[in-house]
Amino acid sequence: MKLALFDLDGTLLAIDSDHSFGEFMVRLGWADADEFRRGNDAFYAQYLAGALDIAAYIRFATAPWRERTAEEQAAASARFIDEVIAPAIDARARALVERHARAGEELALVTATNEFVTRPIAALFGIRTLIATELARDAAGRVTGEIHGVPAYREGKVQRVQQWLEQQGRACDDYARITFYSDSTNDLALLERVSHPVATNPAPALERVARERGWPVLRLFEQ
Repeated sequence: MKLALFDLDGTLLAIDSDHSFGEFMVRLGWADADEFRRGNDAFYAQYLAGALDIAAYIRFATAPWRERTAEEQAAASARFIDEVIAPAIDARARALVERHARAGEELALVTATNEFVTRPIAALFGIRTLIATELARDAAGRVTGEIHGVPAYREGKVQRVQQWLEQQGRACDDYARITFYSDSTNDLALLERVSHPVATNPAPALERVARERGWPVLRLFEQ
């Protein structure tokens, strides 16, 4: 058996879906432009620095939409996919995923971005397994702004992948090969855990690590 794991933002997408969804909330008029952009940019800077307070970020990022009706949420999600995400998907990223699928490998998208934003993106790539930061819901199924379980961020990605495999009665060692594609040092814990790490469109810090350790470097979005 072989397994291919993919980070999303900066890896399969040249944009950051989480940050872009925040901008989309501003476009819809669901968030105050100046106030929300200041917060969104500040949290994004935390993420790039590897210091994101993900619990605080989830409360912030879901605030504009979590009190909306289910119908409004679904409509906003569909528009976001059609207007922002679909045009941003590069054929080379899609081809990478399809190559692993044609080889008969198991696929999973592993992302810190919450499942409300990323579930339809995984579907666009034809990836059935999504390991994302899960949102807590109340008894009526409404998003509370808190995180359910372990967030899929930094070392949490390793835990979440292991939990997913355990649910299937498997472990990492059951696979002859596990490949993980990522652009960020935020994913070092999982890159170090798999048999075949690939620095993909890497930020400078990850590229330095990849060069030092002899990991392959893949650039999907260069012309």
